[in-house]
Amino acid sequence: MRKRISVLGAGCLILPGLSWNVLAISADPAPGQAGVNEAQLATRMPVHWVSVAQIENSLADCPPVAVGFDIDDTVLFSSPGFWYGKRTFSPGSDDYLHNPAFWEKMNNGWDAFSIPKEVARKLIAIHVRRGDSIWFITGRSRTPTETVSKTLQDIFHIPAAQMNPTIFAGADNSAKTRWIKDKHIAIYYGDADSDIRVAREAGARGIRVLRASNSTYKPLPQAGSLGEEVIVNSAY
Repeated sequence: MRKRISVLGAGCLILPGLSWNVLAISADPAPGQAGVNEAQLATRMPVHWVSVAQIENSLADCPPVAVGFDIDDTVLFSSPGFWYGKRTFSPGSDDYLHNPAFWEKMNNGWDAFSIPKEVARKLIAIHVRRGDSIWFITGRSRTPTETVSKTLQDIFHIPAAQMNPTIFAGADNSAKTRWIKDKHIAIYYGDADSDIRVAREAGARGIRVLRASNSTYKPLPQAGSLGEEVIVNSAY
């Protein structure tokens, strides 16, 4: 028994030395590895960041208004449908975006694969509590039928009295401007530069929602480049 213990003890004395050698080897820097310092980690882009709570506070003394939301990459992470649509209708190109067959699918069921963004849940909940009228104005192409409106209403628990039919403005940004003006929308949320521009052209407050880095919609926009409010942690 004593002999067995002494052998095990010797093994334990050897193993730490072997482990130290392994750690020492793995700690060597990889060729060309730049590294990072604390000053770089602490860098934040000088844009007008706002939180959802700050947006709510800014509306504390305002009566109910009409508010608008873009859909794709603003309230829904809808890249799964767009990714599948590209593979199905035009692998290797974006021609599917001009194919009515794709939009018929996307607007009538493929949002079942879209992921609701948490920032949208919070924002819409605020506007529901305030009694605001809620509009969704999207750059998607119009189709004879659509299930998008019901999907959004169900996902975000929007009362019927506050929910309006989705407006399919298409790729013409001037159409979005006209709709924002026509519906007297006071605040418009969107992820694209064009969303901020059309909001301003229509006299509305344009607020930026971050587009997720794994979105199929590339290139990613430079949020805050237009001096607009940008919601923190709004990529998801």
